[in-house]
Amino acid sequence: MKTESEVLNEMARYCSQSERCLHDVHNKIKAADLPADAVKRITDSLLKDKFIDEKRFSRSFVNDKFKFNQWGRIKICYELKQRNIPPDIYGEAVENIDEDEYLSALADLLNRKKRAVKGASPQDVFQKLYRFAASRGFESQLIVKTLKSILKNIEYEQYPE
Repeated sequence: MKTESEVLNEMARYCSQSERCLHDVHNKIKAADLPADAVKRITDSLLKDKFIDEKRFSRSFVNDKFKFNQWGRIKICYELKQRNIPPDIYGEAVENIDEDEYLSALADLLNRKKRAVKGASPQDVFQKLYRFAASRGFESQLIVKTLKSILKNIEYEQYPE
């Protein structure tokens, strides 16, 4: 069994490699089977020494998931909520996504996917693309608006903005 100082050093090294949130670090420390008071002392020390910073983690997470994974705001917020990040912290990080860049990423994502999608009708293609973008966490009204500009030959009465 590892000592408290060994786990503290291990967690400091773990947090130094990449941004980590308190939830992830806490789970990793608990796996070391230390008493609850030792877990608290370790997490308090990591927070005090700025190895863990929820705001910094949120900004990094939002940036990475948007730019590299092409996730939308809904999915990003859901994942941060799962990590017990307070809504005011992740809300601020998500608000910093540039709106033009966000819309451009959605359009690029749908245009790339459109090449691979086959459908019996234009409405079928629309539905498949819509579900794809929704699964990536983009907002419904933005998906519909973007699809209307990409797929110009479809009747849209059933897809209000």
